Amino acid sequence: MATAPGETEAIATPEPPDEIQAVPVRHWGQWIAAGVVAVLVAALIRSVATNPRFQWGVVGDYLFDSRILNGLVVTLELTVLGMVIGIVLGVIFALMRLSSNWLLTSVSWVYIWFFRGTPLLVQILFFNFIAAVYPTIDLGIPFGPSFVHFNANDVITPFMAGTLALGLNEGAYMSEIVRSGIISVDEGQFDAAKAVGMSRDQTMRRIVLPQAMRVVIPPTGNETISMLKNSSLVFVTGGVNDLLNSVVLIYSVTFQQIPLLIVASIWYLVATTVLSIGQYYLERHYGRGTGRAQAPTLFQQIWRGIGARHAEVPRPENGGEHPEFRGEHRG
Repeated sequence: MATAPGETEAIATPEPPDEIQAVPVRHWGQWIAAGVVAVLVAALIRSVATNPRFQWGVVGDYLFDSRILNGLVVTLELTVLGMVIGIVLGVIFALMRLSSNWLLTSVSWVYIWFFRGTPLLVQILFFNFIAAVYPTIDLGIPFGPSFVHFNANDVITPFMAGTLALGLNEGAYMSEIVRSGIISVDEGQFDAAKAVGMSRDQTMRRIVLPQAMRVVIPPTGNETISMLKNSSLVFVTGGVNDLLNSVVLIYSVTFQQIPLLIVASIWYLVATTVLSIGQYYLERHYGRGTGRAQAPTLFQQIWRGIGARHAEVPRPENGGEHPEFRGEHRG
């Protein structure tokens, strides 16, 4: 509308909206469930702590016993050696499985089929009694003369038998883990590497395997934890004083089975916890640059939950004209 000379157009000033009273949502069902769980956990802790049959004094006496600690060291040695053998064999047989050569693919498939299809305990016992099949181990030219001869009982000790069984068994699982990591890399990466003149080995070492680690690390961490626990199976050989066998030898004399089994469980939990922490930070390291938020730790989740409970509801500034309340959006 046109205005007369000397008149000014009245500019309507919008009134600020009323202040929004944000009311937090009350999750009553979650609080009730949390209360029930808290009561049950407290009852369980009280029962375990006050039951004299657990013999917590005996647990404290043997927790740092030299025999227990030596057994823990042997368990860690079996775990490390078994995983090293398993990872090396896993990479080799994964590459063989992905090879275009039918013989390499067939050998890899048969290896994976056999060691995944038979129980680990059977494999440990088989290697422990391998001297019954091969009394001597000969090294020389295949189908030709042998130059070095070893007594199988001297070479394949119970510790070596357990290490071989754990490593060969783990190699079958690791080969599938590594293969899944390799095939998860986009095929365009191979084409780009080939276009710039990189060989297949260079492509694997510099491009494919570093990207495949994001897929390989989580299951490898799980396999390491499983290896630590599966190493307890070597006690059936009777010649390896690992953590479990050390506990068995002690309680076979003292007849204090429950407290000594608790000692073994505590040390297994400590070791697996350390491995889990290491796995978490390895995943964070190889997960950088993926655009996905890093998973918080357990303590971070607990701290956030406590902080969210006491956090105040933010109020809009400037009379409620916050961009979110005005319908504006900022990228």
